[in-house]
Amino acid sequence: MHQPAIYPGLAGKTVFITGGGSGIGAAITAAFAGQKAKVAFVDIAERLSRATCKRVENETGTKPLFIPGDIRDTKTLQAAIKQTRQGFGDIGVLVNNAGNDQRHSVEKVTPDYWDERMALNLRPMFFTAQAVQPHMKRLGGGSIINFGSISWMVNMGGFPAYATAKAAVHGLTRTLARDLGPFNIRVNCVVPGWVMTERQIKKWLTRKADLERKRAQCLPVRVLPEDVADMVLFLASDAAAKCTAQDFTVDGGWA
Repeated sequence: MHQPAIYPGLAGKTVFITGGGSGIGAAITAAFAGQKAKVAFVDIAERLSRATCKRVENETGTKPLFIPGDIRDTKTLQAAIKQTRQGFGDIGVLVNNAGNDQRHSVEKVTPDYWDERMALNLRPMFFTAQAVQPHMKRLGGGSIINFGSISWMVNMGGFPAYATAKAAVHGLTRTLARDLGPFNIRVNCVVPGWVMTERQIKKWLTRKADLERKRAQCLPVRVLPEDVADMVLFLASDAAAKCTAQDFTVDGGWA
């Protein structure tokens, strides 16, 4: 059974997660609940999210706050952050996890589709950071954790808008780290490899693809959502107090 490290400083801390209802996000929600943090998350998938809340409460004794919403709507996202503060107090940890790697060809991308991919995979990260930075300033510091991807690093094709958005996350992370650093707000980027979520297994995992993954990685093991959540916990904790403007890759040694 997976046993994450315990970071006492996370107990009682308010954590806001985008896309915390399934996949990697659900693992992050459970990981913070296990640290006795006050966890809130926004997600568009209501059925999965409510099931996650029930499971996490049963496993940890801590009930997350689920706020239904589409992060492509900036006002909805800002309202979710406001609701979290009203219920739990100032947000000390922000995890910008939500994203979607829907495949698309170069030939079929339209301007509207391009804009929608940016509205999902990039734009929310800035506006969540903008919304929580006053909270973190009042707290005397905080941790913002954005999610990048190895996809553009290893020259993957099949989703140019997604890869572009994810590459831009790294630039956003660095400029926010510089602007918010004087307030003791740390901004880092977690860079997952191919993580075996239920969605990934169902949609993309074949015997051939799994063999290619093994050849690409230095470690032959599959990367699981809990492995990524472990890195997020570390970056949120006091153990990472001097880490900012950095990428932390969890990919078994692929990129």
